[in-house]
Amino acid sequence: MKKIFYSNLLAGLLALAFSLPLVAQQAEIQYFRPWNKNGINVFEPTKGGVQPEYKGVSLRIGGSFTQDYQNLKSSNEASYVATSATNKLNKNLLYGTIKIQDSTSATLSGFNLAMANLNLDFQVDDGIRVCLENYMSTRHHNEFWVKGGYIQIDKLPMFGSPQWFTDYFRVKIGHFTPNFGDQQFRRTDGGNAIFNPFAENYILDAFTTEIGSEIYAFPTKNLMLMAGMSSGFINGNIIPPPTALTNGVVAVKRTPSIFLKAAFDKNFNDDFRFRISASLYHNSNSQRNTLFAGDRTGSHYFGVMEPATIGGLPISIGTSPSNTATQAGPNFTSGRFNPNVDNRLDAITINPFLKYKGFEVFGSFDMIKGGVYADVKDGEWVKRTWNQTAIEGLYRFLPHEQAYIGARYITVTGQPRGITDAQGKQVDITINRLAFAAGWFPTQNLLLKLEYVNQDYKNFLKTDYRYNGNFKGVMVEAVIGL
Repeated sequence: MKKIFYSNLLAGLLALAFSLPLVAQQAEIQYFRPWNKNGINVFEPTKGGVQPEYKGVSLRIGGSFTQDYQNLKSSNEASYVATSATNKLNKNLLYGTIKIQDSTSATLSGFNLAMANLNLDFQVDDGIRVCLENYMSTRHHNEFWVKGGYIQIDKLPMFGSPQWFTDYFRVKIGHFTPNFGDQQFRRTDGGNAIFNPFAENYILDAFTTEIGSEIYAFPTKNLMLMAGMSSGFINGNIIPPPTALTNGVVAVKRTPSIFLKAAFDKNFNDDFRFRISASLYHNSNSQRNTLFAGDRTGSHYFGVMEPATIGGLPISIGTSPSNTATQAGPNFTSGRFNPNVDNRLDAITINPFLKYKGFEVFGSFDMIKGGVYADVKDGEWVKRTWNQTAIEGLYRFLPHEQAYIGARYITVTGQPRGITDAQGKQVDITINRLAFAAGWFPTQNLLLKLEYVNQDYKNFLKTDYRYNGNFKGVMVEAVIGL
C-alpha cells in the first residue's frame, strides 16, 4: 500500500513539474482570485489596488487535481429491520460490511477516485473578465461537466471607463455560485481543494450554481455590499409549473432567489486582520432549489455511514458508492446531510474571520428555515428549522506560511423531513464532527494534507441506520492548483 501511495504522489509531483513552464507563461487577469496558494484567505476579488495592465484579449488556462487516500471506519447501533415482508435482509447494514449479518462496523480503506477541474479565465477588455469553470472528473459526475460561467465587469470601457464605476461598483452576470457566506471561499470543489485546510466541507454544505446577476458596491476601502437575484434553479428551466395545489394547500410557483451580503474587512496593521460578513438567502417557492444540495462533485469521504442495501438488494463489497447504479443509497454526499429544504428557504449566515500573524480563526453560524411541498400540517405549509455552528482554528508557520496545523468543530441540529417518533412528533437530530489537520505547501501550487476526523450522529430513531452512528479515521490528500 505504501508503494502505491508513493507512486501516486510521485505522479502528482511530476505533473506539477511539467506544469510549471505553463504557469510561468500564464496571462495576468484583472480583479482575479488566484487558483493556487495565493488565493487563500481571498474572499471577493479585491476592487482596489494596482491591477495588471490590459494588453488585449488574453486567456489563462488553469486547473486543479486532488488525490485522496482514506482509512475510515463506520459503525452504528441500529436495530434489525427487515427490508420487506419477503426479504429478511437487515436494511440497516452499513456499506462496506464484510459479514452480511454484521451492521456494527464497516471499514473503507484505499485510494478514492481522483478529482480534477479545468478553469478558463479570459480577459476580454479592460476591467472585464470571463470565467468558465469545468469538472473533468468527480465522484458525482465522472464525465466532463461544465460547472458554469460568468462575466465580471469592474470597468466600463465602452463608456469611457467612468472613475465612479471603476472605484465603487462591480457587476457579475451568468451561471455561478451565489455569493452566500464566506465558507464557500474555504470549501473544496471537486479537484479544487487548495483553499480548504481540511479534507471535506461542512455537514450542511451551502453550495450551488444558479443563473442570475449580482451588483456590488464598495463605498469604502473596507466595506463591501452585494445584492443578487437568480433563477433559484441549478440549471435552466422554461417549463411552466403545475397549476394544481400540492396537498390541497400549496400552489407551486417559480419565484427567484434573492440574496444579500455585507462584509467588513480591514488590515489594522501588517500582523492583524479582521473580517466579518453577514449573508441572507431567500426563496419563497421553488420547484427545486439546491442551495444545500447543489454539489456536482461529491464528498471526499467515500461511502461512510451509508446503508448497504438499495431496493432490498445488498451492495457487493466491490461496488463503488460513486457508481450511478448505487446512488440511491450510498451516494456522493457521504458525511454531509441534506436538510431537504428544496421548495422554500430562508437562510442567514454570519462569518467572522480573524488573523493575527500565523494564527487564524474562522467561524460560520448558519440559521435555516424551509421545507418541501410535503411539509403540510393542519392545512398549513410549515417550515422546519436547522442550525449549524462551525469553528476552526489554524496556525500557519515556516517562511511564507508554508505549513499549518489546525482543528475544526462542526455541530448541526435540525428537523429532517420524514423522521418522526411513535407519536408522529418531529424528531430533532444532531450531528457533530471534530477534525484535526496538518498541511504543507512544497510550492505555491502543491499542497499535502493529513486529517483525522471523528463524526457522531445523535437522536436518530433506533430503526434508522444512523442510530448512534459514527465514523472516524484518517485522510491523506495531495492537491495541485494552477
